[in-house]
Amino acid sequence: MNQDKEIAVQKMQQYISEHLKDQITHAQLAKISNYSLWHSARIFKELTGKSVFEYIRMLRLTMAAKALRDTSTRVIDVAFDFVFDSHEGFTRAFAKEFNITPKTYQTSPIPLPYFMPYSVMNHSIKEGEDSMKEMKAVFVQIIERPERKAIIRRAKAATDYFEYCNEVPCEIWGVFSSIKEAISEPVGMWLSKKLQKENTSQYVQGVEVPLEYSGVIPTDCEIITLPKTLMMIFQGEPYDDNNFETEVGQVMDFVQKYRPGVYGYIYDEDGYRFQYEPQGFRGYIEGRTVKKLT
Repeated sequence: MNQDKEIAVQKMQQYISEHLKDQITHAQLAKISNYSLWHSARIFKELTGKSVFEYIRMLRLTMAAKALRDTSTRVIDVAFDFVFDSHEGFTRAFAKEFNITPKTYQTSPIPLPYFMPYSVMNHSIKEGEDSMKEMKAVFVQIIERPERKAIIRRAKAATDYFEYCNEVPCEIWGVFSSIKEAISEPVGMWLSKKLQKENTSQYVQGVEVPLEYSGVIPTDCEIITLPKTLMMIFQGEPYDDNNFETEVGQVMDFVQKYRPGVYGYIYDEDGYRFQYEPQGFRGYIEGRTVKKLT
């Protein structure tokens, strides 16, 4: 029964994502979930922590913020694109959510707590879990990364994603996603002893930015320098998001057991390990700093 509810809510999440610029009614969502109006609303809030229309509003405001950050589209046009009735209504909602007006944000983007919803099917993965007998391919390659900086938020004792989320508000991922100058998407990182600070966590979350970055540092975050390095990248095959736990767990287990000497490298104990947000269309991606064997 729990899986039936998860599938129903995932269908509603997908519909919302695909129709964010259209009018969305509760009746439409109930129909695709195959539950009644009342029951679909109840299980949606149970599994996402938000009511249907709170979820839609927050997601629309986040996507509107991205449009303002990345384009010169007029505020009123962004408002109408994301189904707000007026410039004034959009400005009020945006300012209430982000404590800055849309026009000010478009002119001078600062880190904001973007709403980053997660599929309810992707909530229980734990490192090392493996329930599939058949192993899929994992692709391995070496890339060179230049010296750069990273904006990170440390925790106190976290050693993995789940422990980190118990210490740091989940909204931090949205904040990192909002940084316009970011080199790539946010990552989870396991830091070496050299990169850790005393009485702080091994696992952190953050986003890489150019070496010359001089923008705003979000509250409770700091900026560190990541040296030029070689990185061994592991990427699993694309997978069905419904099989998230099994598919990602297998790749993580493969990485744990892999011996880089196959390529003539060793892991750099002074470096770090990172993971991108798991997304089925591209497969799970993880990277570790390495050095050539001498």
